[in-house]
Amino acid sequence: MERIAHVLTNLRRIALPTVVILITLGVTQQSLAYLEDRPPVYLEAKVGSYVILNCPVDFPKNDPIPYVLHWNKDNKPVFTLYDGILNTYETYIGRVTLLSNDLVYGKASLNLTSIRESDNGWYECKVIFPNRVPNKRNNGTWFHISVLGGTLLKIPPVNSTVLEGDPAFFHCTAQNPETMFVEWYKDGVPLLEMYDLINRSTFGPDGSLTILPTQMSDLGYYTCLVRNKANDTQDASAFLNVQYAAKVIFAPKEVYLPFGQPAVLDCHFRSNPPLTNLRWEKDGFLFDPYNVQGVFYKRNGSIYFEKVDDSHAGRYSCTPYNDLGTDGSSPMINVIVQKPPQFILKPKILYVTKIGGTVEMHCDARDQDGSHTPQISWIKRDGSLLPHGRYQLNGANLTIEDITESDRGIYACQATNEAATISADAEIMIENVSPRAPYNLTGNSSDTAITLRWAPGYIRQYLEYIIWYRLAEAQEWRTFKVNNKHILEATITNLLPAKEYEFMVLCQDSYGDGMFSKAFRYFTKPKEFEQPETFQDTLLQFNQIGSPINLTIEKRHSNYEARWKPPELGLDQLRYYILRWWVEPQHKLHGSRTTPETSYILEDLDEDELYTFQVFAMSTTNYTSGSNEVEIYIHPYQKVKVMTIGGVLLLLVSLAVISMLLYVKRNRIRKLRAAENVKI
Repeated sequence: MERIAHVLTNLRRIALPTVVILITLGVTQQSLAYLEDRPPVYLEAKVGSYVILNCPVDFPKNDPIPYVLHWNKDNKPVFTLYDGILNTYETYIGRVTLLSNDLVYGKASLNLTSIRESDNGWYECKVIFPNRVPNKRNNGTWFHISVLGGTLLKIPPVNSTVLEGDPAFFHCTAQNPETMFVEWYKDGVPLLEMYDLINRSTFGPDGSLTILPTQMSDLGYYTCLVRNKANDTQDASAFLNVQYAAKVIFAPKEVYLPFGQPAVLDCHFRSNPPLTNLRWEKDGFLFDPYNVQGVFYKRNGSIYFEKVDDSHAGRYSCTPYNDLGTDGSSPMINVIVQKPPQFILKPKILYVTKIGGTVEMHCDARDQDGSHTPQISWIKRDGSLLPHGRYQLNGANLTIEDITESDRGIYACQATNEAATISADAEIMIENVSPRAPYNLTGNSSDTAITLRWAPGYIRQYLEYIIWYRLAEAQEWRTFKVNNKHILEATITNLLPAKEYEFMVLCQDSYGDGMFSKAFRYFTKPKEFEQPETFQDTLLQFNQIGSPINLTIEKRHSNYEARWKPPELGLDQLRYYILRWWVEPQHKLHGSRTTPETSYILEDLDEDELYTFQVFAMSTTNYTSGSNEVEIYIHPYQKVKVMTIGGVLLLLVSLAVISMLLYVKRNRIRKLRAAENVKI
């Protein structure tokens, strides 16, 4: 009965409806005994850390129904959930998050962050079903949090969300401010080294930090570090989320688009909370890509032109919006359509030389309209510089003398005008037995890492693999060496979330010679911030999908059939497959088909051609993931058949002609002999 009185007291405090009180009174003595006998959970935490209070909800007959949730500490409310409304009390504001959608923890579980010394004590989780009386209530339990002693920090900072221009405040109270020192960092950098931010910051006598006014660049993790005279330290971090109306941060005065080629017109904006709408205008009128053939919106709001023509020229402006509105439109962007350059002389695909030799690679280009010569330059694909003192540029031709092992690799001749840059690759190979390139690159990713897998192009006793990788939009390459030659995979870490990376796998033998795989691109997943209170993820979420598996091309009667297995990851996100094939060695796209099936009959392949096939899985969020590549040579069966039939027909005609000639000849001989007999 004491237990029931205690429940009634708490119900009166939050003024629940009378029906809830009657249902609670109807709880059986057996259920009460069950709750009282349930052992408590003991937890330990340091100041500034977090604890998860796991409280599962046992629904009657496993059917989810409405429930009321109470979290109390020492008979005082901490957190309540009633009729879909969340309430956090007193010093717990901004520090508790309900893990109702977590797959690991129960629906009534709490994540308590930025632990303080005052958080020490008993916590009770109570779940009540207001609409029915279950046969057995297995809900609710007790937790005891012990805040570990010997700490320097008394009150750590708490995650905060502010509007741009408003003040941001972080606690950082030391145990003894008179004998301890407080240092502040932002994203690992001392605040004293960030001159703009430090000029807008003030520090309280207890070590607290106030930033006024806040700017959008202030978003990040702030860490306070407490140090005593014995040089002992303790730190705690909190995230500052600065929200602002969507704003354009850059707009070029002129943008050149390449005539006859695809192009993108970007709107450079920042938005937190995320973008909700982006409006484009052209020549003072609303420009809606949905009403213009061959023009589309990209996911980030940019305009994608499938094939640029003269009608796309004009004066454009963009206006981004989010839940807080907009900061205004961009300045006018003058879009000019210009024909891109074209090569009139390309370097050879491969140059084979010896150590100490000389290689001369030829290249030349002109604008398509013949107006002027584009700018031509040479680069090395691995990002390294051309060999100092050993190369010469004669017009657009590159000559490298005294070849060394470091000169091997892929070089690119690039021709650039205002509209576009085109490139032609050439590879320098040192004479030696070198391994063939790895192939069939596939990947999986998290928010900060990508695991790359490949098939070996060559099996030898002494081989090593080196992963070359970079951001897709970056120029600089980084390398990662795989220590075990028998492991055909590598995980690249410390990557940025929601970014596309480009990879190449280099296979080297004991002489240092090798070849690069084809370039392979893959996205890291977006980082999910789950912060207390009103903080929302500032990154646009999307779900990745795995790569189709085991693509094969087999001949079926008079046609070819492509078959593959569905991806292992994200199959529920699959929209359809995209099968593409290219003509080699030009690597020119020959065909593309979409299908929901895991096979496709190919009916339009040309004979006596080498094709490369690849199938992509398209997710419901427009994310694609490519399978392994398969090369197949289409034998000229029809040509051979036609030639064979033609040869047979020609032979028959020849035999007929010969027979006719023999018949005529014999007939003449017979007549001559008959004439001679008459004379005799």
